[in-house]
Amino acid sequence: MLKMAAPLFTITDLAKVYHMGEVEVHALKQVNLQLYEGQFAVLLGPSGSGKSTLLNIIGGLDVPTSGEVRYRDTVLTRADEAELTAYRRRHVGFVFQFYNLIPSLTAAENVALVTEISDAPMNPDDALRMVNLGEREDHFPAQLSGGEQQRVAIARAIAKRPSVLLCDEPTGALDISTGIVVLEALARVNIDMGTTTVVITHNAAIAEMADRVIRLADGRVTAVEDRTARKLAPRELTW
Repeated sequence: MLKMAAPLFTITDLAKVYHMGEVEVHALKQVNLQLYEGQFAVLLGPSGSGKSTLLNIIGGLDVPTSGEVRYRDTVLTRADEAELTAYRRRHVGFVFQFYNLIPSLTAAENVALVTEISDAPMNPDDALRMVNLGEREDHFPAQLSGGEQQRVAIARAIAKRPSVLLCDEPTGALDISTGIVVLEALARVNIDMGTTTVVITHNAAIAEMADRVIRLADGRVTAVEDRTARKLAPRELTW
């Protein structure tokens, strides 16, 4: 059973306003939320609902206009840029919709880029084996399918053994069958490494594999559903 006693993140009255000329865009509006150690959480909602803004603030890539984000005992919203850089380096892995691999480097070399700046990294080959790409370590991105490239991106993100893995539409550029393989890799990381995993999607089917589903609309959290007892494996999803 998932232990819910220790929040990894506590988010209080979080708001984010972007100024575009004379126009104010309220991307987040008084968001209150907790995310727990070892949880697989899905942020679900339409485009423009605030999912990516929330993820970027949690990951230390952006700062809120007001409110507080606490990571364990650290208040991220009081951190300066150097402290946020250290937080991202030590604790956070990112996976985006587009893979951002370096074309001139092999899969293993792309993963090794992260291990060079980590305190206690995984061996790149071990990270690739975790996402079932152990036999593709010497291949360049152009020799890999889209799903394989995304799994290299996941291996790169987990190689520094992050506490939290943040994924922004990781299957958005993939077909259904390839997306399932990528989701299986994320599920395996969550289970085998105990990495808290937060996935942004607008695909309601993906929410079925989550421990927790956070629904957003118009910058607000509209519902939170705990579904640990009913979560599905990726191949059980109905797309």
